[in-house]
Amino acid sequence: MTDFSPQRAALADVVAIPVTPFDERDRLDADTYRALVRRLLDAGIRTVTPNGNTSEFYSLTPEERRLEVELTMAEVREAGGGAEVVVGVGHDPATAVAAAEQARDAGAGMVMVHQPVNPYVSQAGWVDYHRAVAEAVPEVGVVPYLRNPLIEGSALARLGEACPNVIGVKYAVPDAARFAAFARDAGPERFVWVAGLAELYAPAYFACGATGFTSGLVNVAPRISLEMLRALRAGDFGAAMRVWESIRVFEDLRAAQQSANNVSVVKEALAHLGLCRRDVRPPSRTLPEEQRAEIAGIVKGWEAA
Repeated sequence: MTDFSPQRAALADVVAIPVTPFDERDRLDADTYRALVRRLLDAGIRTVTPNGNTSEFYSLTPEERRLEVELTMAEVREAGGGAEVVVGVGHDPATAVAAAEQARDAGAGMVMVHQPVNPYVSQAGWVDYHRAVAEAVPEVGVVPYLRNPLIEGSALARLGEACPNVIGVKYAVPDAARFAAFARDAGPERFVWVAGLAELYAPAYFACGATGFTSGLVNVAPRISLEMLRALRAGDFGAAMRVWESIRVFEDLRAAQQSANNVSVVKEALAHLGLCRRDVRPPSRTLPEEQRAEIAGIVKGWEAA
């Protein structure tokens, strides 16, 4: 049986979701992407998720998703191989399975299975979907991305019993009490619990059993994300909430109107820093001028702190 200890440890950390930079012709900018990943690694980030939602997963072509994995793996190897890569996979079952197999063949140790976007999802069908992926790559750690509040902890327990390589959960339902109950129904020690709604939810979810959190903010300010992690690991919720206050406006802008500008805000901040273009693909859109100035002001405040 595969030992997933390194992968489990990597999930109990800042799980960075890199953006996908585009060039002036709307092509994936490979050199800029690698530079952004290297910036994360050099800052001390040790868990990276290419093809996550902050990567604009659903706006990428299959070829672009494959390239993003290859570029990430290449950068991790060049940086010394100390980071774990969690590849986002999804869409229909066959596509998700094929992407998981490609991730395995590229050398990734984990895949994150995006929430099924089908309009009709049953408890048993949710298990079947993730089981198809997990059984195709038994040597790879599998992490369901759970955004559906109707999925019950017992469903995850059944999945975990059938598939030992389902090792963690990216939990992204905005309800800390629901998370606490779900984790205890599924088996709190069986899985690594990742707060999938990033830094603003991390303190509440850590109090209920999470040991890692995802981040898009980390693209802009890895120092801040790591500061939040250190505070939470130390059980210093006062320090964690001071970090929380410093990022609140930025993260609220990302979450507004059902996260309409989630990626646009991050890319605007990166554009202000001169790290990539602000371009996003539909159905996202670049920010209007007045919001660009607000983002620039927030980033300048972080730099001065």
